[in-house]
Amino acid sequence: MAESKTFDFTNRRIKALPAQLPTAAANAAAYSDSGVSGLKLEVTKANRKTFIFRFVLNGQRGYARIGEFPAVDVAEARKSAMDMKGLVERGLNPNDVRDRAHAVIPTFRDFAMDEFVPYILEMGKRTAKDDISKLNHHLLARFGDKKLTAIGRRDIELYHAAVRDSHTPATANRHLALLSAIFRRAVEWERVEKNPCTGVKMFRENNASERFLTESEIAKLVQAMDADPNRTAAAALKMLLLCGARRNEVAKLKWSALDLERGVWLLHGDDTKNGKTRRIALSGVLVALLQAQTSRGVSEWVFPGRDGPAKPIYNLTKPFNRMLKAAGLEKARIHDLRHTHASMLLASGVDAVVVKNALGHSSLNVTSRYLHLVDTSLKSASEAMARVVGRAAGAEVAAGEAQVEGSTGALGVAKAA
Repeated sequence: MAESKTFDFTNRRIKALPAQLPTAAANAAAYSDSGVSGLKLEVTKANRKTFIFRFVLNGQRGYARIGEFPAVDVAEARKSAMDMKGLVERGLNPNDVRDRAHAVIPTFRDFAMDEFVPYILEMGKRTAKDDISKLNHHLLARFGDKKLTAIGRRDIELYHAAVRDSHTPATANRHLALLSAIFRRAVEWERVEKNPCTGVKMFRENNASERFLTESEIAKLVQAMDADPNRTAAAALKMLLLCGARRNEVAKLKWSALDLERGVWLLHGDDTKNGKTRRIALSGVLVALLQAQTSRGVSEWVFPGRDGPAKPIYNLTKPFNRMLKAAGLEKARIHDLRHTHASMLLASGVDAVVVKNALGHSSLNVTSRYLHLVDTSLKSASEAMARVVGRAAGAEVAAGEAQVEGSTGALGVAKAA
């Protein structure tokens, strides 16, 4: 049976409405809601379904577009229609009111930089600098000139997917989280009515794809580090491997945080990801590396940038990729140096709680992610044990021993751990 032209709108019934017949004279079929007078639905031959509100003002008929189903559902359409009825009863044209409101809606750039950024800086958000960097290098280029109300869920989904394809699922999720935070503030401060990020699902962050460097790979990488012309970047990257700290923690390391005599690095909450202060014990190898830095007494930063001592080093990715290539290694990420450090500690028998505290993990669940990496090194560990037993019995395996000593000695990882 054909649907009556006037009925009680529900999402189910509207979804079931057929497209306007291709042979029909009118391009769209019109339906009326029996619940709210003036609320209409137009269904085109292409099966696009749009809510509109028809009204009479000063003897003149008019209509205002509400939105397309299902992006706008029945409840939202009825609320908008009731709001428009109220405007008409006060002698106002809903279209004129909407145009004036749209004229004062800020662009994404204006809201983000003039309202959101000052807010997170005032609140002392720990990731404020990272948020500003994401805005300047990515988000403003994509959304900057658009009005806040012109950015929809589909725009967010497309951007989220693009970042995943160009970077990683984890990076894409961090961008989505920032966008959602921006729009939550826009809703709270009545700049927009809803957050377009609502309902956009985070990507699964597949930690199984993470890897760690083997002993022989470490030896090759350290040789490439020692030969690289950028001595500051090489030292910073070597420190990442030696202590398992995060990239920003090392890149923004200040001399004032170090006690080289005692071999201690004090990381204050403002400098850590989870906001908690922690102490890192520095191995003798790492202390020697730090003492060799020429920035001491010249810059507050242990690893200053190439532009001068006033700023810390910024880009470690380019030199890291250059060193990987020189070492003949497969593609890896800087964060894999942290994985390597954690996995070597666990493989060496260090208790998971100790590793958790050393690396500043929020919970043991985070630390346990690295345990799967240890399994791949069990064979090497077994062979190393066989060599120890062989030496005790007076039967050294000279070739295998030379390989292990050569790789660990290049970096001093055993001492660092």
